[in-house]
Amino acid sequence: MKTTLIIGAGGVSRVVVHKCVQNVKTFGKIVLASRTQERCEEIRRELPNADIVTKALDADKTEEIIALIKEVNPDIVINVALPYQDLTIMDACIATKTPYLDTANYEHPDEAKFEYKLQWERDEKFKEAGIMGLLGSGFDPGVTNVFCAYAQKHYFDEIHTIDILDCNAGDHGYPFATNFNPEINLREVSANGRYWENGKWIETDPMQIHMPWDYPEVGVKESYLLYHEEMESLVKHIKGLKRIRFFMTFGESYLTHMKCLENVGMLGIKEVEHKGQKIVPIEFLKTLLPDPASLGPRTKGKTNIGIVAEGIKDGKSKKIYIYQVSDHEECFKEVNSQAVSYTTGVPAMIGAKLMLEGKWSGVGVYNMEEFDPDVFMDELNVQGLPWKIKEL
Repeated sequence: MKTTLIIGAGGVSRVVVHKCVQNVKTFGKIVLASRTQERCEEIRRELPNADIVTKALDADKTEEIIALIKEVNPDIVINVALPYQDLTIMDACIATKTPYLDTANYEHPDEAKFEYKLQWERDEKFKEAGIMGLLGSGFDPGVTNVFCAYAQKHYFDEIHTIDILDCNAGDHGYPFATNFNPEINLREVSANGRYWENGKWIETDPMQIHMPWDYPEVGVKESYLLYHEEMESLVKHIKGLKRIRFFMTFGESYLTHMKCLENVGMLGIKEVEHKGQKIVPIEFLKTLLPDPASLGPRTKGKTNIGIVAEGIKDGKSKKIYIYQVSDHEECFKEVNSQAVSYTTGVPAMIGAKLMLEGKWSGVGVYNMEEFDPDVFMDELNVQGLPWKIKEL
């Protein structure tokens, strides 16, 4: 029987554990590890009949991860810890020759910088170890990459433009809260925007570019251009691409609170002194905001995430929209998490499932769009994330 090691015990981890248990023939025994073992125990108690073992683990320490991997001998490591910990976990997988998967690219703890560079640099070491590393198997990045690959395979000879569109129309009842790790969320949103056009990156002020978009089953929402990591790999792998952008929706209350916090320095990532103590403002803010894992029972509404691709097929212009809609309340009924965690956790499970079953295989470090999209798209329909295509 296989053993699956899952590192991290937040909202996404809860979804991954539930979905792995639903697919027990593929994943076998689950070892769930996090800095706070009690959070792992909370998830384990939700699944009393499953074969789940919990462990305490400091994922900042490569040697500690190596020791745990040697102890439990997993067939794969699913990293749903903080993006700051991607490199330590990857290095432990290299040392123990264990396949690796994550949902988001490495983020530098001391600067608002998101990039695949340091993960891609480990490609040769993964090849030497004879193992596969799959990067960004969440929704965006993740499913959006697969949507692009699917469009390229079935609908286009060349894709010229891609817009990735992410809408969360959920209402949790708080005037201000974040649907995933507050520190990661606020750093991502407050950073300068960036998009790729005609072979170069173009930087914008935060939220400078925005547009309304009519999201099916949700309605028209103002959508703001951000930088997002899947663009970094898609520009390498989508044939004929001339421009790619990423847009996300935000409620007025969220934007107003974020602007106020930014104006008074609460989104700062450098240490400051407060009453003789050194604190990082954004880390302090995180302690004051609701835990994203607590939002599930109170969140209502839907998410809609997809891509609009435009290009050429058989010499004629073509434009399609591939998207997926999830309902927060339905997700909570199934796995005790709201839709933002659900739409990240399910694709993490699917990516790992395809690796364990040998349907996606290789040695080295890969992004999602480098594999056959059809098997992943089939799994989305089976595992709770049915998708739709519209020709525009």
